[in-house]
Amino acid sequence: MSTVRYATEPPAGRGPQRPRTRPEAHAAAAEQPRRGGSGWPGAKSRATARTGTRPPRCTGTRFTRRWIAAAVVILLAAWLVVPAAIRAAGGVTDVTSTAAATPDTAALSLPAAATIAVFLAAVWGWVFTRLDDTLVAFLAAACLLVVGALPADAFFASLGDSTIWLLICACIIAAGVAASGLALRGAAQLVARARRPRTLAHASTAALIVSAFAIPATSGRAALSLPVYRAIAGALPGRPALLRALGLIFPTVILLSAVGSLLGAGAHLITSQLLTEATGEGIGFLRWLVLGLPLAVVSSHLACELVLLRFTTRAERRTRVRVTLNDLARDAATPVSGPLTRVEQRALLLLGTVVALWCTEPVHGLSPAVVALLGAIAATLPGVGIIGLGPAVKRVPWQLLLFLAATLALGSALTDTGAATWLGETLLTPVRGLGQGAGLAFLLLVVALSLAAHLVIQSRSARSAALIPVIIAIAPGLGVDPAAAAFASTAAAGFCHTLPSSAKPVAMFSDEESGGGIDPVDLLRLSTWLAPLMFLLIVSCSLWLWPALGLPLFI
Repeated sequence: MSTVRYATEPPAGRGPQRPRTRPEAHAAAAEQPRRGGSGWPGAKSRATARTGTRPPRCTGTRFTRRWIAAAVVILLAAWLVVPAAIRAAGGVTDVTSTAAATPDTAALSLPAAATIAVFLAAVWGWVFTRLDDTLVAFLAAACLLVVGALPADAFFASLGDSTIWLLICACIIAAGVAASGLALRGAAQLVARARRPRTLAHASTAALIVSAFAIPATSGRAALSLPVYRAIAGALPGRPALLRALGLIFPTVILLSAVGSLLGAGAHLITSQLLTEATGEGIGFLRWLVLGLPLAVVSSHLACELVLLRFTTRAERRTRVRVTLNDLARDAATPVSGPLTRVEQRALLLLGTVVALWCTEPVHGLSPAVVALLGAIAATLPGVGIIGLGPAVKRVPWQLLLFLAATLALGSALTDTGAATWLGETLLTPVRGLGQGAGLAFLLLVVALSLAAHLVIQSRSARSAALIPVIIAIAPGLGVDPAAAAFASTAAAGFCHTLPSSAKPVAMFSDEESGGGIDPVDLLRLSTWLAPLMFLLIVSCSLWLWPALGLPLFI
């Protein structure tokens, strides 16, 4: 097996489809070298996880849907931009009070109309084309620069935003922690103590939840957990049902537990930054931790139990298991037992200090980005650090950072030009008729759309970039706190389990040679139960838990 290292890249395709193998055979496949691919969060993966190849170009119904959607986008863009351009050419710069209160194109300026048109085109590109998500975001930003809706200084300054630097430095710290072997040792200690399948599953779940604070990005955590899964598979011969359940639990928990940390997914950073742009206040590390960790813990363990109940029999769950540290250490590149090495001790001290400083920001006043910068310097400092600067920088997900910068600029344009406000007023018209129930109806709609959005927009960050600006604009008009609505939407976006291509961790565990060989039918069965469960959990948190923790739904 390859050395355990921090990576955020799922394995590349391995050729034509092969007959399914038994889960216990994956341990043997672990001896083969793994190949990296381009799978940063925010990058689109159209590959089918079962075959490792891209599907053929759009034909038939798919082709028709693509171009029908394109025609709709073009017509909407023309309906918005042409009247605004005519008014601008004629010198009409203001609108009547009636027009301003009525959601029609008369209340829309040319920059705002152009921004909405580009925004719709970007969503079409994310949904219907095979272009990389980052490239689509760049094209959208370039269009906004050309038409003057986005100042050049604002776009280029987005790369220097504190959010971008927070993620860069956090990834450097995470690279050091993973390279030290500390994360693998912690997971091994938990798993090796399990004697029953249920205990093994929930111990793995707990370890994956904790990893959200050590490794940014869900695909990085999936890459780190794959060796653990393969070691378990090798230690449990003749238990295909249990291994299939564990193969579902690992990516499911990785995705659901990400909401516990601001750095758990790039979508969280996008949401916080867009809230800052629109309202002047985002959601910091400590506040996100307080709000998200309860949902992460409850949803992850409930999902774990759901998988056990649906995919294993009672007899299977009662049969004892034994996974020893020797089993887990056989293919590990770092020790999983014995005293902590000096590198692991330094990694533990560094990680604990950084997380503690993030959680105590109100006390010392240092921003999370500054704390992360200090931690990154300490992690790479010769003699006292845990990894070299060169290797650490190579493991930073630069494509994700570029995607974040471009989508943040797009979100800023929606806010600054008034496009988001106009969209909010336009979409509010049918909802206002519900009276006092409009706010609750809006919450239910936001959660449902965010849960289902992964079926059309595969990138979690792209989903937030498309939904959050509109949600923030609509919420105040219905008496809903924009931060509460945005947080609920981002939490719901963590559900993306229906298809192998819906999320990188699912795709990685769907590959038979490098992962768990998850069957797409199993994903559909799981989603049928997990989607309603997540809907009820998020709505319940929005109505009762988060208000008690300082994030009221209604204003």
